[in-house]
Amino acid sequence: MATTSGADHNGFSPASQEKDFQPTTSNGYAHGSGHDQQHELSNGHGHFGHQLHPSYSNNVPALAFGGALQPGVWRPYEHRKFANPAPLGLCAFALTTFVLSAVNLHARGVTAPNIVVPLAFAYGGLVQLLAGMWEMAVGNTFGATALSSYGGFWIAYALLQTPQPWQLLSATDGPYAADPADIQSAIGFFLTGWFIFTTILLLCTLKSTVAFFSLFFTLDLAFLFLSCESYAASMGHTSAARSLQIAGGTFGMLAAFLAWYNALAGLQDNSNSFFRVPVIHMPWSDMGQELRKKKSRRHDEANA
Repeated sequence: MATTSGADHNGFSPASQEKDFQPTTSNGYAHGSGHDQQHELSNGHGHFGHQLHPSYSNNVPALAFGGALQPGVWRPYEHRKFANPAPLGLCAFALTTFVLSAVNLHARGVTAPNIVVPLAFAYGGLVQLLAGMWEMAVGNTFGATALSSYGGFWIAYALLQTPQPWQLLSATDGPYAADPADIQSAIGFFLTGWFIFTTILLLCTLKSTVAFFSLFFTLDLAFLFLSCESYAASMGHTSAARSLQIAGGTFGMLAAFLAWYNALAGLQDNSNSFFRVPVIHMPWSDMGQELRKKKSRRHDEANA
C-alpha cells in the first residue's frame, strides 16, 4: 500500500485520508481510470463480490472491505509501499480462536486450554500485534485498533493460563485463594470488557460488508456467552455454565472461520486466484447506495 507520513500532493492530510472524500464511481475507482461499474458487475465484483483494490498502488478511493479491515470508504497515503497487513492479523486471530473454541467445545474430549498458550503468545499475540502496528503505518485506524487490541487480548489470556510466576488462577495459593469462586467472577469481568470493546468495533462495521460485520457479530456473541459462563460457574450453576461454554465455543468457531474468510478475500487477486469469494456489501453501504442509484437511473431511462 502506498503511504506517506504527511499531507500528500493532492492536499489530503493524514487525519482525513481515510474518510474525508466520496467514491467517484460505485466500485471505488476514480473517473477516467478505465474501470466502470458495469465492468465490475460483469466480472462478478459488484454488490455480491469484493472490489479490486487499485488504491494499494494507485492512491484512488476504495470502499469498505473486510480483507483490508476497512469498515468504510478509505484512501491510503502515497509514496511508501506497504503490503496489506490485515490478512496476516486475521489469520493469526483465526487460528488461535479456532483452537480455543475447539477446547471450549470439548472436541475429542480435550478440556484443558494449555495448547492455546504458545499460540496465544506467538501467533495470536505477537504476530497479530505486529500486524496491528503495520496497520497503523498504512493509515488504517480501525485495523490498527482491532488487531493490536486482540493481539493484546491473546497475550493477556496466555499470561492468565501461565502457572508461574503469577499463579493468577490458582485456587490454592493465588490472589483469589480466599474464595475460589472469585476466580470465575474475575474471568467474567475480563471477558465482559472484551465484549464491550468488540461491540464498539461492531458498530463501526454496520456500513461495510456482510462478511466483515458477521465476523465481529459472532465474536461479540462469543465473548458474551463466555463471560456469562464464568458468572454462572462462580455461582455454582455447572449445567448452565457448560451450555454457555458450548454456545461461546460455537460462536468462537464461526468467528474463526469468518476471520479466515475475510483474510482470503484480502489475499485473492488476479495474480494468485481463479475466483474471488463474495463479501456482499450492505444495502445501506456506499456500494449498495450506488447500485440502487444506478438501478433507479436505468429504470427512469427505460420509462422515458
